[in-house]
Amino acid sequence: MSAAESGVPNPPARRLGDWSASHLRDLADEYGTPLYVLDLERVRENYERLEAAFPESEIMFAAKANALDRVLETLLEADAGIECASAGELVRALEAGAPGERVHYTAVNPPAADLDVAVEAADEHPNLTITAGAEDTIDRLEERGYDGRLCLRVNPGIGAGHHEKVRTGADAKFGVPANRAVETLVDAAERGFDVVGVHAHVGSGVSSDDLDAHREFVSRMGELARELNKALTAAPDAQAGLEFIDVGGGFGVPYRENEAPLDLEAVADATRDALGTVDARLTIEPGRYLVADAGVLLTRVNTVKDAPETTVVGVDAGMTTLARPAMYGSYHPIRNLEADAVDRPENPQTVTGSICESSDVFCTDRSLPETARGDLLAIGNAGAYGYEMASTYNSRPRPASVVLEPDGSATLSRRRETLSDVTRVERAAGNEDGGSDTDEPDRGPPREVSR
Repeated sequence: MSAAESGVPNPPARRLGDWSASHLRDLADEYGTPLYVLDLERVRENYERLEAAFPESEIMFAAKANALDRVLETLLEADAGIECASAGELVRALEAGAPGERVHYTAVNPPAADLDVAVEAADEHPNLTITAGAEDTIDRLEERGYDGRLCLRVNPGIGAGHHEKVRTGADAKFGVPANRAVETLVDAAERGFDVVGVHAHVGSGVSSDDLDAHREFVSRMGELARELNKALTAAPDAQAGLEFIDVGGGFGVPYRENEAPLDLEAVADATRDALGTVDARLTIEPGRYLVADAGVLLTRVNTVKDAPETTVVGVDAGMTTLARPAMYGSYHPIRNLEADAVDRPENPQTVTGSICESSDVFCTDRSLPETARGDLLAIGNAGAYGYEMASTYNSRPRPASVVLEPDGSATLSRRRETLSDVTRVERAAGNEDGGSDTDEPDRGPPREVSR
């Protein structure tokens, strides 16, 4: 039974200490480490909280946060849509059972092969929406014979988020400049596209401290939507005005133990107030908010080394397993899951993986219970951008994943890769083991063609 069904309000954040240590130890014993664990019921609870804060709005899950099929299926069952940033995510959403009307394809500078996949998918699912972030992309869609549902991504000139690398709203890479949005969309409408929406994304990991920036961003989007509706209505060959205005997601979660959770009601109120009256549906695209605190990463200690000013704790996970600390300097809570950990003295520890990079560190000089070889550690808030950013750098296989079902049982959702998996594509390219899955030769990267 979900929190909403039981009448108990959803807790605003799930902390690492809320997970059952004994249950996680059992999972590590059964499935090995490193191991991602994802609680599907918590994903559903997070969706219900968002749905309550944004009634009558369309909620599209940003699949780039966690594209696991069970996550997509859980959110589709809860009535979410899926926002896809690549052809791969688009295929996964459709394979998970998403109907076309609940899928948005919003790739940035999409390769030719990706556009081919998107156009083919739209042929089979006519209500699917393709978002273009450049006038050139609209031309490329027209060359492929596409004239279906089109949304325009614009650049509002304002960004926010937890790190400079994810503040997309003012980055020229993302979207058509706002001052060219009207002429671009009117032109697309007059060329026969079914213009249905306008989209922008301010950034990722937006906190309550970013509320002013978020309010200004949404205000600009509301003003632009009103201008676009007016222009589309006046255009002789254009259809009706916008169906939706998509203000992206980026809702942050508290990674640090003493960090307050996002005041979601305040964000929702600020969004509606800043948007103003617009004859279009509000759409949001949360990713991290729905899955981050639903997941943990389990890792086993394999080395403990005393250093002059710290204790270096080596674990079997690394930056290939969870890239966020190395890429963004991100903080993730860490908990020793051993039964006697609470009774151990604490000392400064640096938890590191086995990758040959100095950035392969999960924490530096953090006060943790004294650690011994063989201890099991949990790294919290790993449900978003964990496995999705995992790699085989240093020829390390990617980890396994399990999901916790609503009844509390665990199911293996991704098997652990082997060394053979890491080299399989090389053997296939050499035509050993019977060739590739399709027995088709690699013809190199696709070329852009006019149709």
